[in-house]
Amino acid sequence: MTTYLESERLTLRPFAAADADLLIELDSDPAVMRYLTGGAPTPPEEIRDLALPSILAGYERWDHDLGLFAGHEKDGGAFVGWFCLRPLRGGPREEAELGYRLRRAAWDRGYATEVSRALLSKGFAELGIRMVWAETMTVNRPSRNVMEKLGMTLAKSIPTPDDMMAVEGSEHGGVRYEITKEQWERRQA
Repeated sequence: MTTYLESERLTLRPFAAADADLLIELDSDPAVMRYLTGGAPTPPEEIRDLALPSILAGYERWDHDLGLFAGHEKDGGAFVGWFCLRPLRGGPREEAELGYRLRRAAWDRGYATEVSRALLSKGFAELGIRMVWAETMTVNRPSRNVMEKLGMTLAKSIPTPDDMMAVEGSEHGGVRYEITKEQWERRQA
């Protein structure tokens, strides 16, 4: 299988059509989905029929440079979740979203920070990315901590999407963090 990126402890690879069960298992954990759906699982048919085909189409759309990638531990190969670096569909290619969704067993191990650093490096140094952004709920302090460790700065508050109004903390809205290539380069010096 093709390796997209390696960090110290993880390997990222493109998802394949046969990977639906990995995504179904990930999205079936109420704790993982807490700040996304209030804990409700993503229906398996939605993953098989919509989410996974969209992920696979993204690789073609962005010449296999950007997208959503499966993360596996180098030691043992366990699936830990996914990481993404990708533009909005129809948005400028040089502005990419950074994201991650990890299995509960992979929490509190530094994986989100480790791989996100590697993704920022690849995006800014190799892929022509000029700005990276990430969004989360205001109350999702663990995710915000990762963004801050990466040197991303709070850009603005954002409203809670209508489909997330039942999620715990939705009354506080969300936040958008950003980092530019120039800001990242200054941190590397």
